[in-house]
Amino acid sequence: MIRVKQLEALKFGEWISDDSTRGGGRFTARRLAGGAVCFYFRYTLPDGSRDLLKIGEWSERGDGQFLLTLEQARIKATRLRERYMAGERDLRGAIQEAKDRADRDLLAAKERDAVEAEAKRRRAELSLGGLLGAYVGLLRSGGKTSAGSVEKALHRHIRDAFPKLWDLPVDDADEDAVSPALDRLTEAGKLREAAKLRSYLRAAFSAAMKSRKAGGAIPLRRFNVRANPLRDMPTIDGASGVRERALSVDELRAYWRRISAMPDPDGALLRFHLLTGGQRVAQLSRLTVRDLDGDAIILSDPKGRRDKPRRHLVPLLPDAVACLEAMAKPRIGPYLFTVTSGETGAGYDALGGLVQKVAAAMIQAGESAQLFTPGDIRRTVETRLAALGVPKETRAHLQSHGLSGVQDRHYNVHDYAGEKLGALERLYRLAIGSQKASITSIKSRKRT
Repeated sequence: MIRVKQLEALKFGEWISDDSTRGGGRFTARRLAGGAVCFYFRYTLPDGSRDLLKIGEWSERGDGQFLLTLEQARIKATRLRERYMAGERDLRGAIQEAKDRADRDLLAAKERDAVEAEAKRRRAELSLGGLLGAYVGLLRSGGKTSAGSVEKALHRHIRDAFPKLWDLPVDDADEDAVSPALDRLTEAGKLREAAKLRSYLRAAFSAAMKSRKAGGAIPLRRFNVRANPLRDMPTIDGASGVRERALSVDELRAYWRRISAMPDPDGALLRFHLLTGGQRVAQLSRLTVRDLDGDAIILSDPKGRRDKPRRHLVPLLPDAVACLEAMAKPRIGPYLFTVTSGETGAGYDALGGLVQKVAAAMIQAGESAQLFTPGDIRRTVETRLAALGVPKETRAHLQSHGLSGVQDRHYNVHDYAGEKLGALERLYRLAIGSQKASITSIKSRKRT
């Protein structure tokens, strides 16, 4: 066995070795020209030639990697001997192969990280926060002195106070999504600040829409905003910020009569919106034929504290099914909620414009005292169903709101299809002013 005193006494060019079993390789040491003593493992290659694999340089203290104590070097030699005896007859090749594999794995990991970072960057850019940031940039490039104050307000009241809203995909940003940010300010009595925030949000979407035209702002164009979902957001008039407009029963029936008499596809669009319970326009506008599941539609609801969008099933009354056919006759595209035969989905501007026309006609005819919006139709459904005695839980599942708790996210997997259908039938009977309505059964559906 090599000893430290022997290492110290080694002269230039001299070798010293541990005794070893024949055919198991040998732990050796040699004094080099510069005075250093190096450790090696000597073994026989498969072709019969000898190879000398350097282990490291001797040091009384050692760092465990390149500078080794005698004991550290002997441990490394023992490990090499074990590998050699286990069948790795070309140790140098095996070590180089392992190094190459580690380098490849490291390179692949870096490439994956780069791809994920790029995807994350793109998601961030196409979020509501990305849109608002691009809007602030547009103000700055236009020399607007308000750019700084606008940016501070957006950061303070949305980015910092509602980070999930800031990261929300811009296509999912609608009146319902941004309302909590405005309500927070109005309930704190900061009405002027709420009014400013409302104005900034609407202006950002408006600028993004204009950017699609020739000569528009290129940084905003990539968001591909085709409609302003906040165009009809109520003004901040000094109230608490809670919106209370809901149609009375008489107004609801007058509304139904008018949209039933409207030519399709406009009338079918409005009827489908009401007959499905006033679903969020942003979600309806994304519906395609792939989202039809027997006698129901499947919406994707990203709202609430969940890692992935919630599967939101809405059963269809026979009249709603008829509306789907009337909206795309003939069908030239996959979208279901449409006034372009399915070529594109109808956004908030399309639906809101039609609702406003009907509301204006109702005011002129003395059927209503004030205008209303698609959001008011949604609120009307909730209010009238509550008055009919439909349980709050059923109403929540029908309109997919208030379902972000642990119980609903992880344990309650019941789709409430029957309860939803019953609620829609009662809404339909109320709207048409009759106790009779067609009933459709819930067929078996695909599960995801």
